Amino acid sequence: MPTMQTVFVPLGARAYDVRIAQDLIVDSASHIAPFLRRPRVAIVSDDNVAQAHLPALVAGLQASGIAHSTLTLPAGETTKTWPEFTRTVEWLLAEKIERQDVVIALGGGVIGDLVGFAAAVLRRGIRFIQIPTSLLAQVDSSVGGKTGINAPQGKNLIGAFHQPSLVLADISALDTLTPRDFLAGYGEVIKYGLLGDASFFDWLETNGPNLVQGDRDARAHAVRRSVEMKAEIVVRDETEQGDRALLNLGHTFCHALEAATGYSDRLLHGEGVAIGCALAFELSARLGLCSQEDPSRVRAHLRSMGTKVDLADIAGDLPTAETLLDLMGQDKKVVDGQLRFILANGIGAAFVTTQVPRDAVLSVLKDALAAR
Repeated sequence: MPTMQTVFVPLGARAYDVRIAQDLIVDSASHIAPFLRRPRVAIVSDDNVAQAHLPALVAGLQASGIAHSTLTLPAGETTKTWPEFTRTVEWLLAEKIERQDVVIALGGGVIGDLVGFAAAVLRRGIRFIQIPTSLLAQVDSSVGGKTGINAPQGKNLIGAFHQPSLVLADISALDTLTPRDFLAGYGEVIKYGLLGDASFFDWLETNGPNLVQGDRDARAHAVRRSVEMKAEIVVRDETEQGDRALLNLGHTFCHALEAATGYSDRLLHGEGVAIGCALAFELSARLGLCSQEDPSRVRAHLRSMGTKVDLADIAGDLPTAETLLDLMGQDKKVVDGQLRFILANGIGAAFVTTQVPRDAVLSVLKDALAAR
């Protein structure tokens, strides 16, 4: 059984631990109690996660004498919009949550992003604790303080930077994920190897099948290494003025594809990241930045894992290459009207650039669409 591993995110007064272990939800009260001024928490979750994990969390809190109230939202990306955000903030106010209280986000990336944003704006900032239950949330969205909701114009366009007080990544919770949801989270795991740690990518090529099959030691290692890499980048660039954009490898393509599919179950975020990483490496190779073997290796690994790799893996119609490029223009990573791409000089060697010819991007998208 893996022992608890802790990644410290050193952000001065906003520093916090990311604790990674089995059965953390059952034992969460002992981790949460030191943060409480009074023995009470507010929990926000979604229908699916609440069914799977809320009883264990509540039992632990009650055993420790910590009172709780719970709001359960609908599951899915459509929850990350104004109506459910408004509902959450108004519920927290109705519950008389004070500035020194703690709100717990129990769920995947949608719940973490929405609850974090609610915590950021409520009374100009209250504390919140992330208990991420999906692989994607454990390795990426729960760490780093990016919070927000979606707008009709694009993903995450409304939000704030608000760091959690603590992150509890329970490896056991990953056992309850569907194979598709687990593999969607894997899209973010592979991203870390591709952007800055070639040896981690090597490890994933060997151990990826063990992750899928439920090896908890392998899962704990993958989560820890991903969190370490994210923490290092966040500490260098908390509000994404420079280096932090590296974490968006694959996301410029991904967000356009998510918009094109209506932020629906046709394409989960992590699946879009996997396809986006493959496209980013293809674009890098065509621009002569990396060898042609690199995109082939990326695609081969994703294919061997059983995740989405190509536009052909997305069901239903997709718009033209020109329309997809226009959708990229709504992305948060646009600077002075120029698209920021994360490209690579090789596996583990990503960099940020705005110097990408429009025609090269169009060519990659047209070829990907033609292969459907």
